[in-house]
Amino acid sequence: MAKQINNISGAEAIIHCLLEEGVDMLFGYPGGAIMPFYDELYKFQKELHHVLTRHEQGAAHAAQGYARVNGRVGVCVATSGPGATNLVTGIADAQIDSTPLVCITGQVTRELLGSDAFQETDIVGISTPVTKWNYQITRAEEIPEIMAKAFYIARSGRPGPVLIDITKNAQFDKFDFSYEPCKVVRSYTPKPVASEESLQAAAKLINESKKPMIVFGQGVVISEAEEVFQQMVEKTNIPAAWTILGKSALHTNHPLNVGMVGMHGNYAPNLLTNECDLLIAVGMRFDDRVTGDLKTYAKQAKVIHFDIDKAEINKNVYADVAVLGDAKESIEALLPLLNEANHEDWMNVFKSKKAIEQSQIIDHVIQPTEGPLTMAEVIHKINIATNNEAVMVTDVGQHQMMTCRYAESTTKRSNITSGGLGTMGFGLPASIGAKLGAEEREVISIMGDGGFQMNLQELGTIFQTKVGVKIVILNNEHLGMVRQWQELFFDRRYASTVMDNPDFVKIAHGFDIPSKCVKERSELESSIQEMLDTKGPYLLEVKVTKEENVFPMIPSGCSVSDIRLS
Repeated sequence: MAKQINNISGAEAIIHCLLEEGVDMLFGYPGGAIMPFYDELYKFQKELHHVLTRHEQGAAHAAQGYARVNGRVGVCVATSGPGATNLVTGIADAQIDSTPLVCITGQVTRELLGSDAFQETDIVGISTPVTKWNYQITRAEEIPEIMAKAFYIARSGRPGPVLIDITKNAQFDKFDFSYEPCKVVRSYTPKPVASEESLQAAAKLINESKKPMIVFGQGVVISEAEEVFQQMVEKTNIPAAWTILGKSALHTNHPLNVGMVGMHGNYAPNLLTNECDLLIAVGMRFDDRVTGDLKTYAKQAKVIHFDIDKAEINKNVYADVAVLGDAKESIEALLPLLNEANHEDWMNVFKSKKAIEQSQIIDHVIQPTEGPLTMAEVIHKINIATNNEAVMVTDVGQHQMMTCRYAESTTKRSNITSGGLGTMGFGLPASIGAKLGAEEREVISIMGDGGFQMNLQELGTIFQTKVGVKIVILNNEHLGMVRQWQELFFDRRYASTVMDNPDFVKIAHGFDIPSKCVKERSELESSIQEMLDTKGPYLLEVKVTKEENVFPMIPSGCSVSDIRLS
């Protein structure tokens, strides 16, 4: 039965819409055009916890972290003009990484639209390319239907961000409120059902293959298909590799998990992509950082592509069989059609290639015996101290690749990072949202010195909320990833990548956050434990080697077969 309330303002109606959709937390920053909403929100502080970030971009990223850690829709709020435009980077990040957000922005009154009024910006026009859907509300009566539609679109099918722009008059005007959750939108089919024909064709290729390989992405996580996906992997005994956003869908220590694909992924799965006879892509979009040169990518293999979004099929890589549907539902339907198999000889090829990477790279970086501290050994020590169970939230750069390569994941939704957009400044606010979305879990934010300074003002949000995020800054005094490219491809011309950094420990003290700087290997293990034992937030700066590179590496535009170990 629809909820009905007579004669309430549009601003109060927004509150009731949020409550009806099960929202209990939102991230935002007030301002003139959204002030009526905040005035009503003041009356509902017990029902709706509002987190005041220090920048609207921080609000968007925090909402992303919240959504990614628990699968719910993240909500962020901003005023018109600069407040709305400051959300755009987070919205674009959410769009390319399929994160469900509802972004609410205030707008000038309907009568002033198009007049270049104070803080008027066409946020609907600006955000159209980076939202799943957006809409401008100019009448209070529109609010219930549009808000219901917004949440339905954001969470259904392939999730994504939705922006609702609400004029100030629509927030003030009164009307009789009635709310019905949205269950269908005309011409929108969010979750296609895999055809029997495609499932039979996929099963035939899998059952007949001699050297199959699975590459799985975030679609497995989004559809909550982790358990049934593991059943598929174990029944067929197929080596399975993950994209950067697919990590944690299958435990990294699972015997059939062969590592990460992509530019800085593991040696074996990258190299053997061009040797398998069947490539099974599950919930991934064949991003250029995964495929390298498309002209040489897996040309010897048949390709099966499982995806919920028809637009991804044949976009980058031609699929011999396309299974269009929700990953969990598709795999459940496929499982009875699959034969139990043994690919031991093929798996041994992966093991032999892994041994090469282990001896030439991994052993040297996770357990060095001399020289400066390395990023990988810091991650390795955190693994041990957290029993591989922490949620690892990263920013973007070398530390991100090191964390994705070396952080072990034994629990679901334990890897939160900016994948497709590669947004520096993502890590700190996203970790705040992740911790608030999963307070029972240990959340560790791994950042470089460059990315940390992109949004370090969010330490103020931590100061105010006391949220127990553990912050680790891997400080190499460079924009590390750009510096690596300059070293390898630009004759070490370090143009604008050397960082003269402030005292991060003093900055943390200014926000009443316990902190410490580690420079020596002998201090590292005890300092990590001190951080974990501290109740509430903590900032640990670790001085790491200045010119450490992330290897293996596939140079930009090259084939996955051209992966370099040094």
